Amino acid sequence: MQTPPSGIRVADEVRRALETGAPVLALESTILSHGLPSPRNLEVGLESEELVRSAGVVPATIGVVDGVATVGLDAAEIERLCTADAVVKVSVRDLPIARAKGLDGGTTVAATAWLAHRAGIRVMSTGGLGGVHRGASETFDESADLTTLATTPITLVSAGVKSILDIGATLERLETLNIPVVGYRTNRYPGFYVADSGFALDYRIESPADAAALARARDELGLAAAVLVANPVDEGKQLDPAFHDRVLAEALAAASEAGVSGHDTTPFLLDHVQRATGGLSLEVNLEVYRGNVALGAEIARAVAG
Repeated sequence: MQTPPSGIRVADEVRRALETGAPVLALESTILSHGLPSPRNLEVGLESEELVRSAGVVPATIGVVDGVATVGLDAAEIERLCTADAVVKVSVRDLPIARAKGLDGGTTVAATAWLAHRAGIRVMSTGGLGGVHRGASETFDESADLTTLATTPITLVSAGVKSILDIGATLERLETLNIPVVGYRTNRYPGFYVADSGFALDYRIESPADAAALARARDELGLAAAVLVANPVDEGKQLDPAFHDRVLAEALAAASEAGVSGHDTTPFLLDHVQRATGGLSLEVNLEVYRGNVALGAEIARAVAG
């Protein structure tokens, strides 16, 4: 186990697992603090940890409590981030601000991956990545997830990027940033709510052991980027693709009409999609997340083995 900076607290259970070489899976907390409604968020947070434990893996939900970046939140801390007022969204750039001001925060993919790596955790699961926003050629609106993952050697399981983003541009940026992307039992890049975004992938893997071998090869070469494992939602549980496309077009039009831009765009679009689908998109979101957590746990076991 590497020694994390003094500003990062690693829970005792996580620390012991890392010291003994036991498998650990990092989990983000913005899905709980900002992505899901209460009380569903707390249920998902606790259920996800139990799912990881049932696979023989130690869960490490990561967040910020009272300004302290914490790798391995306990149940009370998870509940706090799910229920407290004024919980902020924390990316890497926000970590020192949250620390200095003593804030509570849910960590994004970028901040979670960065903190997990600093603690010595090698595998992480999330729902969907951030990426390049539509119209980014004018706004330069691009998630810090991408640039952080370019310098953070972790294996990350996701269902692609959120379909409200510019998926083609995101894949181009991932290529430019030298971040390997492989499909899990697919050559099609998933689109979060749908199994196939319409974009092809050059490479695929078939098993957690393949993911572990890929991470090992990356480390042997001394490369610094994350390995992204794109795990599509089950086709039988995805949003109907035609329905998805229509709702997304309506959401984008509504955002444009309302003059929504910048960091307000993603929550606006996701809320519009959830309302327009009668809550069905939320259920798909949860199905996506459960699948990625389950696969991440299996990959963590393979990496530790």
